[in-house]
Amino acid sequence: MKSTGCQPGEAVSPSYLRRVEPGLWRLEVWVQPGAGRTELAGEYQGRLKIRVAAPANDNKANEALIEYLAGLCGLKRRSVELCAGHASRKKTLHLALPAGNPPEALYRGC
Repeated sequence: MKSTGCQPGEAVSPSYLRRVEPGLWRLEVWVQPGAGRTELAGEYQGRLKIRVAAPANDNKANEALIEYLAGLCGLKRRSVELCAGHASRKKTLHLALPAGNPPEALYRGC
């Protein structure tokens, strides 16, 4: 059976999630600000789609995104860094995951 790369522990990660170095992962997301609630919404254009309830003004959506991902991954906010896409829906984040593997929740977008 062919591996989909969408299950934790599989050798292949989904296209939006890449290991940069041990304990550090790059996550590419598509953010939909101003949504009814903050939640994962599958995959869109090769990125994990996340709906964020916060509006896109005054950096509120970015802050809500970081807080949501930190909670989803069981991390402190300082372990989630927005690296690119501060004013775009396409964003790249780094996740410092000391346990090594990303949490299963990040695979739900597959």
